[in-house]
This record gives sequence, C-alpha cells and structure tokens, in this order.
Amino acid sequence: MWTCIILLFYTFAILVQGDEDWKLVNTTQGPVRGRKDSDGGLYVFYNIPYATAPTGTDRFKAPLPPPVWMSPFDAVNRDIRCPQGPNESNMREDCLVANLFVPDTTETNLPVLVNVHGGAFQYGHGLSRQYKTLVQTKKIIAVSFNYRLGVHGFLCLGTEGAPGNAGIKDQVAFLRWIRKNIASFGGNPEDVTLIACSAGSGSVDVLTLSSATEGLFNKAIMESGISTGATGVVIDPIQNAKNFAKELGFNDVDDLDKLEEFYTTASYQQLTSDLYAIVDNEDVMIRFAPCVEKDVGQERVIMDTPMNVMKQGNYTKVPLLYGFTNMEGSMRLSYFDTWKIRMNEKFSDFLPAELRFDSEAIKEEVAQKVKQFYFGNDPVSEASMVSYLLYFTDVLFAYPMLRSLSTRVEALGDTIYLFEYSFVDEQTPLFPHTDVRGAGHCFQSRAVADQDLSGSTEEYKRMVEILREYTLNFIFTGSPTPSGSSLPQWPPANAQRSPYMSLGSVIELKENILENRAAFWDAIYEEYYGGPVMPSATTTTTTTTTVAVAVTNPDLTTNDPTTPVPATTPDPGSDGAVSLMISNVLFMAVLSLFYLSLQ
Repeated sequence: MWTCIILLFYTFAILVQGDEDWKLVNTTQGPVRGRKDSDGGLYVFYNIPYATAPTGTDRFKAPLPPPVWMSPFDAVNRDIRCPQGPNESNMREDCLVANLFVPDTTETNLPVLVNVHGGAFQYGHGLSRQYKTLVQTKKIIAVSFNYRLGVHGFLCLGTEGAPGNAGIKDQVAFLRWIRKNIASFGGNPEDVTLIACSAGSGSVDVLTLSSATEGLFNKAIMESGISTGATGVVIDPIQNAKNFAKELGFNDVDDLDKLEEFYTTASYQQLTSDLYAIVDNEDVMIRFAPCVEKDVGQERVIMDTPMNVMKQGNYTKVPLLYGFTNMEGSMRLSYFDTWKIRMNEKFSDFLPAELRFDSEAIKEEVAQKVKQFYFGNDPVSEASMVSYLLYFTDVLFAYPMLRSLSTRVEALGDTIYLFEYSFVDEQTPLFPHTDVRGAGHCFQSRAVADQDLSGSTEEYKRMVEILREYTLNFIFTGSPTPSGSSLPQWPPANAQRSPYMSLGSVIELKENILENRAAFWDAIYEEYYGGPVMPSATTTTTTTTTVAVAVTNPDLTTNDPTTPVPATTPDPGSDGAVSLMISNVLFMAVLSLFYLSLQ
C-alpha cells in the first residue's frame, strides 16, 4: 500500500514541477496564484476582480461585491480595460480588477503603495504606470486597479439610477478590498499610501476629504491634480449630461427620466464615441468627473463641495506630498493654433468655469485684467508662447493646488510637503517658437515610476534616484526627509505656501512659489470663486439599509441573503488549465488513498 502512496505523490511532484515560479495567496474570495516576474525580485498578481461593475439599467450605480471561487484563480494579465476611447481594445463593462506587485521576500507587514491612474477621468487603466522598481527594494508592496471612466464612471443626474461618482465609489470599494486582503499578501493594512497624478490626483484629493474612506489609508502623494481646477468636482453635472446627450443625437434632455433612460440604454460604444466634447474645453473643466451628490438613499462619497469641506475642517488629515511641474500648460500646446485666435477674440471663454460673475460685463472686465496680466498689450501669438504656457499652468493645476494647500493648513494645520518640479536636460525638447525648456504634465510622476533609463543622461538618472528616495522615505515615515536622511531637508509648507522644494537642475528649498502669479489669482478667487452648483434637496428613496450596505460596502464573509454575490468563476486566463490539472491530481490522490485504506 505504501508503495502506491509514494508513487502517487511522486507523480504529483512531477506534475507540479516548476511551481516555485508561482505564489499562492488566500483571499476573502478564494485562493489566487501570482507568477514570479521575469525581471526577478517580485511576484505579480494581475486582474483580480475586487468588485463587480453593474450593467444594464444599473450601470451607473455603486459597484457590487466581487465573484468568489473555489479552485485557485490564476492572476495572469488579461489586459482588462474599462470602457473608454473607441480605439481601445479589451474593453468590457465589468472591468473592476486589481493588480498587485509583491516582493519576493518572507518579510510581512510591509507598507502598501496604491496607484490611482490618471487620464482625465476618461482614459487609462491600472497598468498604465507601474512601480516594480520600488517593489524590488523588497520594502513595499505596490497595487493598482481599474475604475469606471467617462460617462460610465461619472454620469451624475442625482437620481436613483445615476446618483453620480460611480468611478470614485469603485476606488472606495478597492481600498476596502485592500483593507481586507492585503495582509494575506504580506502588506500592512494600517500603512497605506496613495500615489497619483492628474485626474488620479484629483481622485485622491476627493478620497482624502470623504468620510467614506476614513481609516483606509494614512498618507497620500498628490501630483498635478486636485479636487478643484481641471481635475476637480464638476460645476453643473446635469447640464453637462444634457449637452453630451445632444452631441450623441438625443434632444429630449429636459425630461430627466427620459435623459436617464437614454444613458442607461445606450451602448458603451456610443457613450465613448465622442470624447472630445468631454475633455477639450476652454474653461478648464472636464464634463464627466466627480460631482457633489444628492441624497437618494445610497452611500455618498462627496456630500459637499471640496472647498467647503476644507474650510470647515470636516475631514481627517493625513500627511501629503504635493506639487506640480513648472510647465503644466504644455498639455495645451496642441490647441495653440486654434485657441490663440479665440483667446484674442473672447478671452472670457478661457476663464476657469469655477469663477462666477454677476454679469457678462463683469466677466469681460475680469477677462481683460487676466489677459493684460499674462500677455500685456500684445495679442496671444507665437511671440507670447511662454505666457500661453504659464497661463494654462496656473489655471489648470498650479493655482488650484496652492489655494487648496492654504485652505487645508489654515483649517487643520495639515502637514503638506510642497514641491515644484522643473528639471530639464539636453534631451528635453524646446517649446515651439521659443528657446525655452520646461517640465510638462506629470513629468515628476514619470520619474518615480518604472521606465527605461538606458538612453538617459546621467543628470536625469540622478534626479530619478533622488525622487525615488524622497518617495520611499515618505512612504515609510510620512516625511520625505526623516531623521538621518542625506537629502536636502524638506520641511512642510505653511499657509503662505512656503517653503517649497524646487526639484530642478539644482535641488533646493525656496520661498514664495509662483510669487506674483499666485497673489494675482488669490485676489480674483477671493472675489469671484463660485465652485460647483450644490444639488437641490430631494426626498430619500425607500431603498432599505441592508441593500445599501450590500451594494456600497460589500463584505464577502457575510451570509446576508440580500447580498448579491455572482456565482460564476471568472476567466482564469491561459494558465487556468494548470490549476485544473493540479486540482484533479489532488482529487485522484485523495480518492486513491481512500480506496487503499479500505483494502
């Protein structure tokens, strides 16, 4: 009998030979297997469902609980992407998946870095920026994820069917998933740092101000994006929805029920077919982005305007590493030939939408004041390209971030490490019609993330090394320069936005960031800032508490029959057959042992 047993296990060992390249982890949904990365030093777990995106007439609601499975789920890369531009591949509505990068170490309780991808709330996916290099230090775990985008993620009608902020609710659901599962991968659920740029940073700012995220993270790195300005909470989401519906050929937009029916029945191809009408706007704002939600009886993640929340100190403060580049406005270069004409004709169209004026006459007066400040008496032209870049740098990201910083520090004394990234070298191209180089949108974030440095200058390689060290220090301690650091010391900023770290060819601490430009906008915003339109009060729906909790805070361990848990096992990818083979071998081994014991 023992000979047969030994033979069975010897056969099993042969079949599973090579499994040292896999790592098995038990999650609340079932076991998952990640594969050792080809570059070494870490295991990667791709495309693990962390929630389920509702579809059909429920497609704009909060995410549902994720699927569960019994046999190991092979977490291989299936390149799943949420609905976005018409030229993207592998899009599907049920797209809420996570990626984990786990160091090859026996250490546990590691700090966790959560990347929230950018893309104007309309594009992108969890793997668009990765941090394997930081993980290979064997000191942190990095994770990323998909969230719903565009109309799917940010249609905000203030109705039960389209309450708003589905994409932000996906992000909250993911952070809750991390809270429950990251310890199984070796991470510390009490030590989570968010990192993001652009719209991802706008999302992170919203998350830092939401009561729904309390206790889900304890540090945040916010770069080139904030919850006001270009990546901020939208001013009038219902009007935006009406305007976009007209772009798609639906004209009965003043009937809210019919408008909701149009959006809930349209194909995702139709809803992603005309993105220019969402993101290419002179007045800075994106048309489908986070919104202030009405109370329709469901969990809300944004209940008041960000500025109100900050001014009232109605949030839980965490340390922030926070800043922008010196030439963010370069992301508007492609529009220069068209916009220079329109800016000369009617500059008021290019004022930030969050400013509000009592009359068109006052708006035109302010517009001329702004145009005079940046361009003097000259027209917007090739000769004033630098001024064009600085104007959009300020209104898109730089000034909104500085204003928010001052508001936070005044309200709760937030610890904010402020920077301006301006590094250039001989490989940085000149801007058109100038002899000027500058750092474009999210250049500082790219420096920290994975990249091929083989053709880079030694100066840039040194900058990458320094930025990664600052970043790791902040992840570990909440400060970019803890005690004992050899880097230039970097204290937090005060309400006057000083000091700040200048990350250029020379790394040095400076005072008075943006100087006269920030003071100019301070005066204008003090008098004319209006911000998002607050939604009118509405009667709470009769949705029961149990259903609301099941939808917005799914607990995979619950036996509550009202909790909808999909029963199907997700596609395990190309390596699913390996798991099935192993399961069958184990099953046969158990049966054989049982049979032999009866002999």
